[in-house]
Amino acid sequence: MGRSVETELPQARYSYGGDEFVFVELSEAMSLKVNFRAMAITNKLRDENIEGVTDICPSNASYMIRIDPDVLHPDELISRLKEIDEEVGDIHGFELNTRVVDVPVMIDDPWTHEALMRFRDRHQDPDSTDLEYSARINGYDSKEDFIEALLGSPWLVTMIGFVPGLPWCYQLVPPEEQIEVPKYVRPRTYTPERAFGFGGGFAVIYSVEGAGGYQLFGRSPVPVLDVQQRLPDFRDSIVFPKPGDIWNYRRIDREEFDRFEAEVEEGTFEYKKKDFVFHPDRALEDPHAYNEEILGVLYGD
Repeated sequence: MGRSVETELPQARYSYGGDEFVFVELSEAMSLKVNFRAMAITNKLRDENIEGVTDICPSNASYMIRIDPDVLHPDELISRLKEIDEEVGDIHGFELNTRVVDVPVMIDDPWTHEALMRFRDRHQDPDSTDLEYSARINGYDSKEDFIEALLGSPWLVTMIGFVPGLPWCYQLVPPEEQIEVPKYVRPRTYTPERAFGFGGGFAVIYSVEGAGGYQLFGRSPVPVLDVQQRLPDFRDSIVFPKPGDIWNYRRIDREEFDRFEAEVEEGTFEYKKKDFVFHPDRALEDPHAYNEEILGVLYGD
């Protein structure tokens, strides 16, 4: 995951994935502009409801389409995708109907701390914690200054996966303010469910317990995946996050963590969220001012 830069968008590369998939790489480097372009193209394709298209999967700097080759030839789809790419252009004027979501996170919690300390031999700096290491390599004077930057601006959910329900989130700040950290030298064999992790330029919430290599900064008391669909936010899907969501990670203490976790157990928890029409142009032109407006929508009442 290289450094994220805002540059002129390159030409897309189109390729086949076996008989049933078309893969389109918009750029080798992730940037907000590239991700906005992927969302604009896939949203337009979804609206067209082309016969033979069975699934549309946007990613950070690419997207993949599944087709029924007996109904739609991949070359026909690629021709239309190229036309849509031209129509979308530099995404000027693109609007995204989405949600702004409050996501509670306990930073430096006991569960991820125990996990990261267990695997120090797999880390770049065995003598520090993940937070301390990440603060230092990003040039912050203290762990608290780093946490303030980490939680100081909202995040765009750019894609879902690889584990079902795991949201990849990219912070809505200028490129020079983007936080970046490497993954562990060797992956852990254990990561707690709902761990708040960071790798490359992306923040994630681990949807399930399992292996992992992202730096661990905290833990959320609430799920992003509910296969039993017990909670109100999961009535329509076992996965809560959606590409295009705007998430604000909010720091909470142990008392609030326990309260939210109890609500999850009782089946009463609901995310605080508001519908929002997101304008990528404004996010690129003046991100800090636009972020204040976004957070005002979420917390204004």
